[in-house]
Amino acid sequence: MSKQTLRVIAFGAHPDDCEIFCGGLAAKLVSRGDAVKFVSLTNGNAGHHQDDREALKKRRLQETKNAANVLGIEYDVLDNNDGELTPSLDVRWEIIRQIRSWRAEVVLSHRPHDYHPDHRYTAMAVQDAAYMVMVPPICSETPPLTHNPSFFYFWDPFLKPYPFQPDVAVAVDEVMEAKWNMMHCHTSQFYEWLPYVDGCQEAVPDGEEERKKWMIAMWTPWLSDMTACCINQLENRYGGGRAIQLAETFEICEYGSRPTAEDIERIFPK
Repeated sequence: MSKQTLRVIAFGAHPDDCEIFCGGLAAKLVSRGDAVKFVSLTNGNAGHHQDDREALKKRRLQETKNAANVLGIEYDVLDNNDGELTPSLDVRWEIIRQIRSWRAEVVLSHRPHDYHPDHRYTAMAVQDAAYMVMVPPICSETPPLTHNPSFFYFWDPFLKPYPFQPDVAVAVDEVMEAKWNMMHCHTSQFYEWLPYVDGCQEAVPDGEEERKKWMIAMWTPWLSDMTACCINQLENRYGGGRAIQLAETFEICEYGSRPTAEDIERIFPK
């Protein structure tokens, strides 16, 4: 593990996934001076009940740019159709090129056990890229890495075939404003599509600040479930005396370089 600026890349299936699962960690890393990049493997062009695919694709790209500006990070949206992602060779090669070009030491993504096929196949494609990022004949136009990054999974609440294992936890209370601001940029999702799916469209306020407060109230319980999953890890890392409201948690993927306890402490800011 390099002792210089840490280089971290996170892969989500859709524009907004990285914000939800690791936006707080990203904010802490950026404030520490580390290099962070988000990548959406699909263009998000199916996540709406009214907008057509082409209009939604353009809209979500702009939302992603707005979210990236909150932290000043790089954010790529790959042109794979939402809802149609498969762990193909082409997708694997896109991921390998992204990891190599970013010279990533740390890779974050979904677990392969999730309700959404795009999440599952993102996880599979990222797993398939682990180790291959070091193999010179693969994607030979992009120089291979000389060291396999450490790969980590985002949290999810699903229990079969096995539940998420919280290997590390990061308290994010002090950076939640940045995370909420990133999520707030995704108007099409948090104020339109997801309320439509949940049957609560009529409850969404009209005003900008009112909507943001509403989103925070709606999403805090879900993020609290993530926090509850890693309460023991939080107590071990921060001590039982610190009151932590919200945290993000990650599971080590066995396919990458296995981080030591010292690596974990360097990668994940307190």
